[in-house]
Amino acid sequence: MQSKQVDTPLAEITLRRYEKPYNLNSRELVRKLCLSLGLLNPGDSRDIVVDVLYVLLEARKENKLLSSDGIRDEVLAFRKEYKLGDAGAAASNIRRQVRRLRKVLIVEKVKNEYRISEFSPLQDIFREKIERFLVPSIIERLREYLKAIDEDFQGKSG
Repeated sequence: MQSKQVDTPLAEITLRRYEKPYNLNSRELVRKLCLSLGLLNPGDSRDIVVDVLYVLLEARKENKLLSSDGIRDEVLAFRKEYKLGDAGAAASNIRRQVRRLRKVLIVEKVKNEYRISEFSPLQDIFREKIERFLVPSIIERLREYLKAIDEDFQGKSG
């Protein structure tokens, strides 16, 4: 008898390809990045993750760490300035969005504050943490499943 397994991924990432980034304002650039990394789904009206990442990118300019409350305050100020309303800006949701950014290795926690990983450029973070580390480990595990399936179904196909 096989033990019951919970289908909880060890790691996951969604990658999407969009048009080249021509003539986009800063927020729209961040929104397209969030869409491209699967942090936001096409058509989502709840896009607070965009603003969370935006304020962390702004803080990076000054090598400034932000608490979750600081992130929320900055997000609320940003959304007010751009007349976006405060939907989705509850403290619990801000923490959830920060966790999602941490899960894809863009944001890190230092003591009880957050920053863009090592205040690095996003290109470097993507290359070092996602492209070289996360994606290859997912692909290797996928290959293991493909091999196991091929062995399991060997000679059983028509």
